[in-house]
Amino acid sequence: MRFLVKASWDIAAGNKLAKKGRLGSTVDKIIKELKPEAAYFLADHGERTAYLVVDLKDASQIPAVAEPFFLAFEASIEFQPVMVLADLKKAGPAIAKAVKKYA
Repeated sequence: MRFLVKASWDIAAGNKLAKKGRLGSTVDKIIKELKPEAAYFLADHGERTAYLVVDLKDASQIPAVAEPFFLAFEASIEFQPVMVLADLKKAGPAIAKAVKKYA
């Protein structure tokens, strides 16, 4: 199942790594380990933030995604299930059934 993962990390923790010259290499190491389908980086509400699209086969993989950000950056993490177009098309019959039943 695909998830959109938002990791926003503590300014002080990020600054500490940046001052040591390890911010970029730490992010790079985490991304290489997680191998997301996509990764975007931005400032969100004044915090360094990464948005990743990851495909997890099992819920037990959630800590493997979250813990590197928790430990390296004191980050807050959010997981949101998402679909690609093929998933949405596959859901068509369930949507039609709900329309007939509840609309």
